[in-house]
Amino acid sequence: MEQAEILNKLQSIFCDVFDNEDLVITVDTVAEDIEEWDSLSHIQLTKDIEKQFGIKLTAREIMSWDNVGEMVEAIQCKL
Repeated sequence: MEQAEILNKLQSIFCDVFDNEDLVITVDTVAEDIEEWDSLSHIQLTKDIEKQFGIKLTAREIMSWDNVGEMVEAIQCKL
């Protein structure tokens, strides 16, 4: 799956988790860019990502993400 496809699916997940249809993410988006992004929403993001892509992420992978681009790379490696 191409990075653009993954990013597009992540866009939908982020909009759902943060209940904000106007939210726009890029590969450079970080938690500090989204006011509502806290540890609980991070867990929800992770669960939704695993469900959407049919993958299982390790705690190490999840904790290593610095931005959305690194999420995309981790997902791409699992597909």
